[in-house]
Amino acid sequence: MSKILHGGRLGNMREDVARFTSSIKDDARLLDAVLAINKAHVVMLTEQKIIAKADGAKLLAALAKNSDMKLDSASEDVHMAVEEVVLKETGPEVGGNLHIAKSRNDQVTTAIRMALRNELLTLMRSVAHVQDHLAEVAEEHINTVILEYTHLQPAQPVTFAHYLLSYFDMLERDLQRLQNTYTRVNLSPLGAGALATTSFPINRDRTAELLGFSGLLENSIDAVGSRDFITETVAALSLIAVNLSRFAEDLIIWSSPDFGVVELPDEFTSTSSIMPQKKNPEVLEVIRARASHVLGNLVAVTVAVKSLPSTYNLDFQEITPKLWDSIEIVRASLDMVHKLLPKLKVTTDVSAKASASFVAATELANLLVRKYNVPFRTAHKIVGALVKSLLEAKLTFADATPKLLQKVASDAAGIKLSVKAEDITGLVDPLKLVETHNVKGGPAPVEVKRALAAREKQLFATKSNISKMDKKLEEAENKLESTVQSYLPAKKSKNTTFKNLT
Repeated sequence: MSKILHGGRLGNMREDVARFTSSIKDDARLLDAVLAINKAHVVMLTEQKIIAKADGAKLLAALAKNSDMKLDSASEDVHMAVEEVVLKETGPEVGGNLHIAKSRNDQVTTAIRMALRNELLTLMRSVAHVQDHLAEVAEEHINTVILEYTHLQPAQPVTFAHYLLSYFDMLERDLQRLQNTYTRVNLSPLGAGALATTSFPINRDRTAELLGFSGLLENSIDAVGSRDFITETVAALSLIAVNLSRFAEDLIIWSSPDFGVVELPDEFTSTSSIMPQKKNPEVLEVIRARASHVLGNLVAVTVAVKSLPSTYNLDFQEITPKLWDSIEIVRASLDMVHKLLPKLKVTTDVSAKASASFVAATELANLLVRKYNVPFRTAHKIVGALVKSLLEAKLTFADATPKLLQKVASDAAGIKLSVKAEDITGLVDPLKLVETHNVKGGPAPVEVKRALAAREKQLFATKSNISKMDKKLEEAENKLESTVQSYLPAKKSKNTTFKNLT
C-alpha cells in the first residue's frame, strides 16, 4: 500500500484496512484520465511559474514515459499509483511537487467525468445504431399489418413499421437525455482542491481547456462534493434499460405460438434440456432481467448520496462502480438488440386473427357516427352488443351482416339502423383498415413513410452532433500532447551511414 500519505499525521495503515478501503480494482478505467490530468496540471503549474520549467519538464517526461503503466494491485488507488511512479522517476525534490495545488478529491471527480464523457459518446453511438436498424427494418414492413394489444387483449391493427418507430422515438428521447447529461458531465472540477481551492495562483480555465472540458464546475464545494452527474447518468441509463426491457417483453410474448406475431432468429434463442420442441427467447429474457440491475444501481447510488454531508466523503468511491456496471449492462443490451433486429421474421397475414379478435370494432363504431349520424357512445354500445352476439354464436367479424347489426341496434339501443353490406365487408381487410388511420403519428403506410423520412433526417443530424463532440475531445487530447512535447527535450536522430555500393 502507498506510504506517501503515512509517516506524518498517521502511522502505517493495517493491511486489512488498506485492502478494505482500496479502490484500485475499479480504477483501471481511470488511468488514462489521471495521467492526462497530471500532465495538464503540470503544464499549468509551469505556465503560472508555480514550479520551475526544468522541474515541469522532468515531471512531464516521467508521465509520458509511463503512459502505458500497469496498476499494481497493492496500490492504494490510481492517484497514488501514478504519483509513486513519478516520485520513483524524478526523486522527491521534483516528484514531490506533482501534487501541488490539487487533491485526490478534485482529481478523482475530474477523472470520472473524463472517462464518463467517452462512455456517454459510445452509448450515444450504440443507441443511434439501434435506431438505424429500427428504421431499416421498418422500411421493409411499411405495409405489414400486425395486431397491437392493450391489456394484452387484441385492440387495433397497425403496421409493424409503425410499431418499430414507437421504439425509435423512445430511444430518441433516451439519446436526447444522454446528450443533455453530457453537457453537465463535461465541466471541470479540477482546481477545487480538497474543498476550498488553493492559495497558489492556479489557472483552472487552462486545465479545463487542456482536458477538453467546455467549462468549469465553479464552486469548489460543489465541484468535489456533488455526484449528481453520476445519478443523472444512471437515471438516463435506467430509462434506456426500461425501454429495452419492454421491447424485449413484446418480442418474448409475440414470439410465443399463442401470439405468433414474430419469429426470433435461432442464434438468439435456446432449447430445453428435456423438451425438444422449445425455442426459448433467452437473450431477450436476460435483457429484461438485467434492466433490474440498472434500476437497482440507481437506487443504490441515490440512497448512498442522500444522507451525506457536504464536500467529499469516501462513500463516493462506492457509487462509481455502480455507474460503470450500468453502462456495461446497457451497452451490451443495445448491442444484442442491434444484432437481433435485422433477423426478425414477422407474420405477414393476420386477416383470420383480425377477424376472430374483432379489431375492426372501433372503426365500425366510427363509421356509424360518420355515415349514419349515430352518437359515438350509442355506436359504441351497438358494436359492443354485436361482438357479444357473434361471440355467443361462435362467429367472427367476417360473419357480421346488416340484418344482424339492425337487430342488435334495435335490441341494445332502441334505434332503427339500416347499414349497407359493403360498409361491413370494407372493414374486414386489415391493411385497408390501417390505411384509414392517416392522421399525423398514425399507422397508415403513407404517414409512416413520412415519419420514417423525418426520423432518418433527424438521426443523421444527431450522428453529426455526436461526431462533433468526439472531435472536440480528440482535438483537446492532441493539444495536450503537443503542449507536453513542447516541454520535453527534442529527440536526437541517429546518424545513418550509407555505403556507396557502386
